[in-house]
Amino acid sequence: MHSPKLKSSPLTPSTHRRLRGLACVALCVLLAACGFRLKGVSPLPFTTLYTNIAENSAFGAGMQRAIIASSPQTRFVSDPASAQAKLIQLSNDQNLRELSIDAQGRVEEYELNLVFVFQLTDAKGHLVLPPTTLRVTREIPYDDSVVQAKQGEIASIFQDMQQSLIDRVVRRLASPEVAAAFANASALPIDEQAPASSSQPPVPSPTPWGSPRIDSGAGMR
Repeated sequence: MHSPKLKSSPLTPSTHRRLRGLACVALCVLLAACGFRLKGVSPLPFTTLYTNIAENSAFGAGMQRAIIASSPQTRFVSDPASAQAKLIQLSNDQNLRELSIDAQGRVEEYELNLVFVFQLTDAKGHLVLPPTTLRVTREIPYDDSVVQAKQGEIASIFQDMQQSLIDRVVRRLASPEVAAAFANASALPIDEQAPASSSQPPVPSPTPWGSPRIDSGAGMR
């Protein structure tokens, strides 16, 4: 005797859709359990943020866009008294330095520098992130026979350097260390340099197409 063959019933389209849906749900649950986040989204531990970086500057506008893109629930406020956290620019310096000159005294190479110093405090002035210095440096050959082209290249490089700084600031703000510090801010020291007034005027930032300071000192590092 031959044993009867079992015939498998074909899956209907609706069954296929249900199975795919269940698989997607299971995958999402698994990723969530592993702490997975969509790339670029890193919620900050506060929902309102004040900054003294001028919003109408290229650097300030780029900073605000990057923070909102990374942490969509965070919004900027103009009144520091209504902010849960304050991102304070302490300095933002942009300059060129002569690296080398030729026998005729003409610059052959420049070093481009951006130095940004900032801090983060909570609403009561506790230093969640103490004064922090970030630097970006690039080197570029120079040819004074094509001044206009080189000026455009320098402006473009400074713009890329500013974006690099912005990305680093956002990553620092979204770090677990800052989240932990913000959650326990009452145990942190208070910024003694904070002005008595609750109103802090926006601090303008250099634009990459402006006139950066040129520091002489060819061949010195």
